[in-house]
Formats: sequence, structure tokens, C-alpha cells
Amino acid sequence: MMPVPMVGRAAALEELRRAWTRVQHTGRAVPAVVTGLPGTGKTTLAAAALQAIDPDRVVRGSARLHTPAPYDWLAAALAGRDVTGLPVPRDALSWLAQDPDVPRERYTPEALLRIAVATVRALVDCGPAVLVVEDLHALDPASLTLIAELAGADVPALLLVTSQPPDAAVSPLLTSRTLARLSGAPGAVRQHLGSLDAEQVRQVLSQVYADHEVTPRMAASVWRRTGGNPYRLSELIAVEGSGGPGALAGEPGDAPATDLTAREREVLGCLVEGMSNKQIAAALGISVRTVTVHVSNLLRKTGAPSRTAVALWAVQRNITEGAAS
Repeated sequence: MMPVPMVGRAAALEELRRAWTRVQHTGRAVPAVVTGLPGTGKTTLAAAALQAIDPDRVVRGSARLHTPAPYDWLAAALAGRDVTGLPVPRDALSWLAQDPDVPRERYTPEALLRIAVATVRALVDCGPAVLVVEDLHALDPASLTLIAELAGADVPALLLVTSQPPDAAVSPLLTSRTLARLSGAPGAVRQHLGSLDAEQVRQVLSQVYADHEVTPRMAASVWRRTGGNPYRLSELIAVEGSGGPGALAGEPGDAPATDLTAREREVLGCLVEGMSNKQIAAALGISVRTVTVHVSNLLRKTGAPSRTAVALWAVQRNITEGAAS
């Protein structure tokens, strides 16, 4: 069972629908920026918007899992596509797609940016289309420059962007400038998603558990346990919710005796943020194998059966340390 995703997000979804209508009527690019902390439902809202507007053409890209490389977003968008008919130079297209055997020094940055914009125009064709930019904060500088350029380009597309705040970005200053340029474009939409309040948590529980009564007191208890974070709420329901909403509302029982080290608390903070072992290793500057050892120690010390459970254990007790910057 998972929470109903659009509780508390209906107005934001409707604004994205209106932005799409403007694209259809004007044939111009309209940026729609959805920001928020991890777990607040940015990706869920973007997916709901795509389902609601049902565009004929979607161009989707995101940061790669490896260390960011130039034009990661466009390389991801080109992956698996038939690009034989695109009206751009073959060698430049291969460079933008990050083909490993292409010479690296043929084009200047300015020329590559022009070719990248032309490539996106060709992908959109006559439109209208949706350009999905997932996790803008994780993109490389060249991709950020491209996305900012597209905000003012003559492209019939909804530029649907999700991002954490700039202080979580790979390139904080450039990310902040890109978000400002997107938000300042004519007709742009800017939505910042926060946590759900106690009443919204009650609505979620009432829809997930339609055959149960969910009282305000019960919802308030669940809200305190999750902080109203939709991701944490969904995880709590998945891990502890098989017995109905009452099982979620009870105060946490006594935890096993723990003696967490400073590093274990840092790893715990990363788990709460939903990071993989590889991401934790990069954030803390340690090896993946060391992360695995710390996670095993956390499971043993807390008695939790899974990574999700130990993250919820930490949230309930407010004992985590943030990830390293």
C-alpha cells in the first residue's frame, strides 16, 4: 500500500496543466520548475502531470550515476533513440551522446551549445512536447547552461524541471542562476513542495485505508513520526502498515540499546535521505565496502530488519546527522 500521491498537490498539478495549455496555444517554451527537499514528491508530481496532459512527444533526461560529464542530460535523452535523421553534424551528435571514441577537442563550447539547442529542437520537431529534466541539481555545468538556454528558445515545449535546492547541487551557483532564469521566463511556473500537514496526512491515510476510521489524533501521531514527508510516509506504510492505520499511530517501542559512532550517525543520515551505498560513499568520501559495513552495524545495533526500517527508526527518534557536504 502506498499513499495517494496528489493529496496536498492538486493546485500544483492544475498549474502544470495550465502551463501545458499555454504551450499548445502559443507554441513557445514554458518552464515549469518543481523544487523541494528529498522525499517531498517532486518526481511523483511530474509523473502525474505527464499522465494528466498525455503529450504525444516526451524528451526525458537526467544526471548519470557516474561523475557528471558534459551534456549528461542530453546524452540521457539521446540514449536508445534513432538519431539518423537529426539535422546536426554526426561527429558533434556523437560527442553530445558521449560516445567513447569521438575526438574531444573539435568544437568550441559555444558551438557545442548551439548544436545542443538545435538537437533538442530536432527532437521536439513541430511539438508540442514535454522536456523532462529530472534532478536539475545533479546536472553538470554544460547541461545547466543548455537548460537555461532552452527557457528562452523558440521551442514548443513544456520544460518540466525537478530539483532540490541549490545548496544540494553539484554546481550550487550555476544551479541557482539556472533556476532563476527558468523562473523568470515569460509564463513560467514555480512550485516548491513542502511537507504535508497533519490534516493532509489524515487524508492520505483515509484513502489508503478506506475501510478504517482515521482520527485526527491518529493522523497527528503519524505526522509526528514522519514529519509529513511523503516519502517517509510511504515507507512507514510499506514497513509497518499491514495491520491498518492504528499500527502506524502507536508510539515507537523501546529501541535496543545502541551506541552509534559519529560515522554511523552520518551514514544513518544518508539512509534517511534515501541514498544508495554508492551515493553514501561519494557523500562521505569513503569506500562502498566501508559503507556496507556501517549499514550492517546499524542493522545489528538497532535490530531493524532493513535499510528502510533503520531509517524510520532514526526519524522517529530524531537522532540522525546530515550527509557530508
